[in-house]
Amino acid sequence: MNRLESEVGVCMIEKPKVASATLHPAPPQSYTIFMAGCNFRCLNCQNWGIAHFPEQKTRVRGYVEPEKLAEEAVSKINSWDGKMIGADRIFFSGGSPTPSLPYVERVVEEANKLDSDIKINYDTNGFMTSSSLKRVIDIADSITFDIKAFQDDIHKQLTGAPAGPVLRNAKEVVKEAKEKLWEFRYLLIPSINEQDVEPLARFLSQIDESLPLNFLAFRPNFVMENYQGAKEEDMIKAVKEAEKAGLKNVSWSGIADISGGSGDLEGAEMARQIAQNKGCVSVQRDCASCEKMFSCPIKNYRAGRKT
Repeated sequence: MNRLESEVGVCMIEKPKVASATLHPAPPQSYTIFMAGCNFRCLNCQNWGIAHFPEQKTRVRGYVEPEKLAEEAVSKINSWDGKMIGADRIFFSGGSPTPSLPYVERVVEEANKLDSDIKINYDTNGFMTSSSLKRVIDIADSITFDIKAFQDDIHKQLTGAPAGPVLRNAKEVVKEAKEKLWEFRYLLIPSINEQDVEPLARFLSQIDESLPLNFLAFRPNFVMENYQGAKEEDMIKAVKEAEKAGLKNVSWSGIADISGGSGDLEGAEMARQIAQNKGCVSVQRDCASCEKMFSCPIKNYRAGRKT
């Protein structure tokens, strides 16, 4: 999209907007800046109010001058509170920071002027062009990389976008900047993407068996607010399957065993049914070419349950 000509795409973001920013103790400890907007439309989005802005009428900070945001981030990291949690980097998240990449680069540039020791973490869903990925690698000291599914149909039904660019970029990150990869992350959703654990692990192990893979326990969120959360036994099983497929650095985290309903279908069909029940008109969930891209019932959905 050419935003200089006021074009917008799936993310619906015209001008970069900061949703919020705060010191965050989760590894890597950081000053985390959440950017509004996302190039995915995930059914299970945890930060749906931020990711689906501006359709969601979430209150966000808005546009912040890069110099001002950089000064704020460096100050917070070097503060007493920042030192107490061990913060040493600015962590860009969202939503997704990728639709706002030129802005992120400006903030990083300004932060480096203030403190050359400040590190940068870039949290990505992996969906970007190869040239954008190179720019991310250039500015990042660490990269947290989410993979939503391995099979293309499951990935599309969950996110509204194809898996191909994500898997391509996963390979590229390892090839070009393995030392910067903090970990790959995979949100395990019962009956939907469980079947992708083994092929994904095999895919990663064929690249490098030492790659870190962390399974996150799905908890009911957004359109899937009443869906069954991942159980502890599911998480343990996933770790074992990934290790059997050849990976040597596998773990899981999150809150397991949150109750909810389930369905009779599996994989892409289960995700498709959930989307259609909430008003999605695209059978393939190819959001970039959908007739309702700018009036999407999924992006406008307001969850009533928080977990």
